[in-house]
Amino acid sequence: MPRLRILAGPSTTNLKEIRANTGEGIDVSSHDFEGKVAVYIKGFADPSGAVQNSAYFEQEDRKDVTWSIQFQGRFLKAHSADDVLFGNVFDKPLPIPWGFSSILAFMHYVDPTLEQNLQSQSKPWALSPLISTMTHFMHSTVDSSDKAPEFPASKAMGDNTSTLPFQSGTRPEALPQDSASTAEARRAFFKTANHRRLVTFGPNDLITADFCYNYLLFSSTGVQLKIPGGFSLDMMKLWDGRPVNFVCCARNAQSESENGPPLGEVFFCVAIEVLQDGEEDNKEENVSEPAEVGGSSADDVD
Repeated sequence: MPRLRILAGPSTTNLKEIRANTGEGIDVSSHDFEGKVAVYIKGFADPSGAVQNSAYFEQEDRKDVTWSIQFQGRFLKAHSADDVLFGNVFDKPLPIPWGFSSILAFMHYVDPTLEQNLQSQSKPWALSPLISTMTHFMHSTVDSSDKAPEFPASKAMGDNTSTLPFQSGTRPEALPQDSASTAEARRAFFKTANHRRLVTFGPNDLITADFCYNYLLFSSTGVQLKIPGGFSLDMMKLWDGRPVNFVCCARNAQSESENGPPLGEVFFCVAIEVLQDGEEDNKEENVSEPAEVGGSSADDVD
């Protein structure tokens, strides 16, 4: 019987299998990022076929959520908030289904800052600035004496942008302090590229974020997309055996200027893939226990 599995690592080509719904953060690192990731999927089955439940989905403000990709970490070099992206990349063209325009319209409704070329005949992609696309986003300032907060937290996170490092040193009037805890205010303000360029992330900026939605329904054998209006799609047909890579990456301005994908250096990746009968042994070399992926942690702040 086919099954889904989750992988994580510092790039799309350096991934190890992790477990969903464990309540544990998995360490990932690259030469430009240190942090942890955690994944929650409602209805997710383990290799034996048993569904693993999580208290995450029982919390009042997560009861309607069906999946969540979370991370906590810091960038080891300075990056403009406009140049840190999050989204999906594929290594082969997608078989575009009937009704695909409805999917794109829904994606842009959910995230107006989304840029995409999912119909690319080489490497399809859909990426957004991280600061505007994350469902929930928290920023804190750290130094060498600080220990990173619990991750993932036992209580579902909200928003906090009160300590964002604006280049001017002062918070813009268009994003008042009393709006620091609202995702709506953050996403509306950072919808504009010029506003995103007011913020630079560096080694002393600890970011914790939760990318969580309810439009994907997971089962032991597949994933269904359901969007308002009654439209549904078997995502297995769209993905066509390809792993679905959720990447956090730098913007590649040169490629973008040449009408190419903006995908630059990858900071970390979480992938979902389908294993068919007989594939388990063939991919065994990519499997590990849910321990460390990479060698550093956000707990260790330089």
